Amino acid sequence: MASTGKNKPASPLTPALLARYKPAKIFKGSVDPSNAPSGSPGRPQPPRHITGMAFDDFGDTLVTAAEDETHVKTLFSKKYGVDLPRFTHKNTTILHASTKDDDTIRYHSLHDNKYLQYFKGHKKQVVSLEVHPLEDTFMSGSLDNTVRLWDLRTPNCRGLLNLPSAPIVAYDPAGMVFAVAINTFQRILLYDIKLFDKDPFLSIEIKDPYLSKISFPPRKPWITSMSFSTNSKWILIGTAGDVHYVLDAFDGNLLARLEGFRGLEGGKTGDHFGVMPVKGISGEEVGWTTDSKFIVSGSQPGKIYFWDSSMIPATPAPEGENAKVLTPVVTLDGHPGPSRCVKFNPRYQMFASAGAELAFWLADTANEAEKSEDENKDSAKGKERAAFQ
Repeated sequence: MASTGKNKPASPLTPALLARYKPAKIFKGSVDPSNAPSGSPGRPQPPRHITGMAFDDFGDTLVTAAEDETHVKTLFSKKYGVDLPRFTHKNTTILHASTKDDDTIRYHSLHDNKYLQYFKGHKKQVVSLEVHPLEDTFMSGSLDNTVRLWDLRTPNCRGLLNLPSAPIVAYDPAGMVFAVAINTFQRILLYDIKLFDKDPFLSIEIKDPYLSKISFPPRKPWITSMSFSTNSKWILIGTAGDVHYVLDAFDGNLLARLEGFRGLEGGKTGDHFGVMPVKGISGEEVGWTTDSKFIVSGSQPGKIYFWDSSMIPATPAPEGENAKVLTPVVTLDGHPGPSRCVKFNPRYQMFASAGAELAFWLADTANEAEKSEDENKDSAKGKERAAFQ
């Protein structure tokens, strides 16, 4: 767990401002290499990575989960493993999934390093975990092909959806709707939170004509994440391949393909028809900036990419034609190794990226400050000349 510091409140983001972001601090000891698994003698082992991270609601604290079985630097979960850390609406408690022994979701107090509750029910690994944006409830998706709805105040599941494959879940910003992504059929199901036991009110099929033009049958990228924009206009679909999608949140139409980057698992999924992997290394690398003006994504080489949401078209392409392709407006270097996790601070003008190491990014305003100072000096000299004359 790391403090993000007391930065100034965020000002409007622009491509020019984003281009000035640089790693302000790199935490090189974020993952313990001593926990790497033993392999073939003489063969070097790949570095352990941070697999998930989250900011608290106030943007003051960041929590990470890593393959060394820690979710903060001094707190361990050796017996159960840890993944998908999520703050509740208190900055002293988190939820996290388990990676071994059992598939229980754990409610952990960071203040005294104690488990407050155990949420049991899933029969296989939890691969998606989201906290309600306003209430003390949350939902989870698992490799057992179910979505479960929970309340922090009780260990009993309050809702259950049985699905044909492992789901990815997301809440809309108002917490009135939740979405479930089904990879088997490339569909997104939208449910009314109060009528979750009824059929979804909208079923969206992701139709990308471009895929059928490069192979048959189409090799569809594996969906690994999903999130609503803060203005509720769009749904961002993150995939394990070299493309992400933007959908209209009201009618489900495909509006844009996000290209120009190398996906974390581009060679594993999307390139081989019929591959249906379990949870891989992607899913935490793509999301929205706080104001939803930009989409940010990590990549296999480590570069950080930004797409401008103002370029998302208001209407879809005509039937049978390719969706509009958006390319990054800003590309940042500086993250060491694959950038598996990227999160923007919900309150302050900074973001974090993580993989083998954790980095905090801030805008370099030194040149801008010097430029402003020079302009002020020139202005003052001009006034002096005018007064003299």
